[in-house]
Amino acid sequence: LRDMPQLIVGSFLIAVGSYNFAIAAELPLTGFTGIAYLLNLFTGFPIGWAIVLMNIPVAILCVRKLGRGFFIRSMVCMLMTSLMLDYVVPLLPVYDGDRLLAALATGVVAGAGYAMIYVRNSSTGGVDFLTMAAKAHWPYIALGRISFTLDAAVILVIGIVLRDMDAVIYGFVVSYLMSIVIDRTIFGLNAGKLALIVTDRGRETCDLIEATCHRGSTILRAQGGYRQEERQVVMCACSTKQMVQLQTVLKEADPESFMIIIESNEVHGAGFRTVSFGETERSTQDK
Repeated sequence: LRDMPQLIVGSFLIAVGSYNFAIAAELPLTGFTGIAYLLNLFTGFPIGWAIVLMNIPVAILCVRKLGRGFFIRSMVCMLMTSLMLDYVVPLLPVYDGDRLLAALATGVVAGAGYAMIYVRNSSTGGVDFLTMAAKAHWPYIALGRISFTLDAAVILVIGIVLRDMDAVIYGFVVSYLMSIVIDRTIFGLNAGKLALIVTDRGRETCDLIEATCHRGSTILRAQGGYRQEERQVVMCACSTKQMVQLQTVLKEADPESFMIIIESNEVHGAGFRTVSFGETERSTQDK
């Protein structure tokens, strides 16, 4: 229940990106939505209900791998997205302009929707079940890359069936942009910066970091390369905002110190948000 507002918004964004931009511009959709779109073109069967029916066998196969909690949340998101596709977003105006702009809008809007759902340890079912199962099995592969690979297969099939190579190209643009938005959103949640501070006042610097950023730090022993003098290097991981605060107070407290700031794509541990998929529930702490 705590995550329901985010799941509703995410499902709505996916529905808007799919119906009001992609379908309106005759772009190939990805995943089960794309297959349902083909069925709708040739038979008139509602897209949302086709998604629900195709999800049943996949859900049965993947529930043990992904866990009961993840399965329930995913089924809720899948039902919400399907109902919005059939009954809510058709009431909204559709974009009928340039296909490239429609593809860009689809990638950003739908990608943001998928990312909102993924970070809540859920999915929209269908190919998402396969994506999450693959992510749980191979956690070192970026989620966006897995999603892009599976989506590319569906796009190629739709392009061959419809004999529209322009649609295939636009479809790849949508899929690639969605993967970028998903990865940037997910990695951005636990990204941070790493500070390496070379100083003669290691203990005082650690106290300053604790008082300013409420972060822990580590003192490393080092030696200068020219004079061979013993120095201390204070290492600290923190958020971008906290790093700016640390820079400001460090210049005043220890102007002789030397500070190196490194971008960190992911920081895991106390004080940083962790996003997990499948059986392992996510745990969060405020930065």
